[in-house]
Amino acid sequence: MNSRRPIFRKRRPRPLLWLVRWLWRLLVWGGVAWLLGFVLFAVWVATAKPPDPPPKVDGIVSLTGGDERVGTGLQLLANKAAPLMLISGAGRGTYLGDFTADDAEAATKFAGAITLGHQAETTRGNALELAGWARAHHMRSLLIVTADYHMPRALLLIAAKLPGVALVAYPVRPPAMTHVFAPATVKMLAVEFSKYLVVRVGADRYFETAEAGAE
Repeated sequence: MNSRRPIFRKRRPRPLLWLVRWLWRLLVWGGVAWLLGFVLFAVWVATAKPPDPPPKVDGIVSLTGGDERVGTGLQLLANKAAPLMLISGAGRGTYLGDFTADDAEAATKFAGAITLGHQAETTRGNALELAGWARAHHMRSLLIVTADYHMPRALLLIAAKLPGVALVAYPVRPPAMTHVFAPATVKMLAVEFSKYLVVRVGADRYFETAEAGAE
């Protein structure tokens, strides 16, 4: 009597094929999640506005990277939003006049209330620099002045260094954000959102060298 062999044989699982499919699904869903997050990030940036009127705080911090950031900080200082101001990330060998060519009168009048921070080269460096300044002056509230697209990441890093200190965002709109849907602007926002995600997971310290000078 001949034994019958099954017509269809059960295929053995292929680990490599299963791994490729799993990685592909992870990539697709990760891309979808990134895209949704990016859209929310872009909407937040596009609709971000400074508080009007600005609240009274202990200090004003302008993060360098654009002339409008320092000028806005000086205007807040002149309007007595706070008694002291820090310009963080000024760079070694720089002076107040290097940042305030268009605000010479305000800079001269309030020079005694302004501190130039010369150490920070990255956003994490800004957070460390302003944290030391705020602690030295026993501050409990700060106005943070930086570009609107840079604000989410800056607040994350600063809050981590200054727990218990109230941070008030005062976003300014740089020329690069004039046309939100321009390809160059979308690319800039995509890069900044990716940096924001890196900070979220605590991996930004590994990219500090690459970030230096890129704000």
